[in-house]
Amino acid sequence: MNNIIYSTEELAFYYVVAENKSAESVLGNDVLRELSVYLAEVVKNNAKIDWTLKESVRAELRVRVKRTLRKLGYPPDLQKLATETVLKQAELVASHWTQPQST
Repeated sequence: MNNIIYSTEELAFYYVVAENKSAESVLGNDVLRELSVYLAEVVKNNAKIDWTLKESVRAELRVRVKRTLRKLGYPPDLQKLATETVLKQAELVASHWTQPQST
């Protein structure tokens, strides 16, 4: 992963999209990093208190992920699995953003 500093969220998504070794070899680390940064940004911007329960929000996020995977050349035969894995990871990563802050 070169000497690039990742945020916790970016790193979580990097491992999801790089999990597929053929994607890693086809796209390379730079594109996978770009993808992970974008995914972290999209999830953070769309995380609402009940976003995991609202199908409309999940559907919008799913479309954004699919478009991004396609745009960046992620292997087509693995896009569906990657999209679902990204959504699962998004739920885990975003859960701390939607928790009430203790004062």
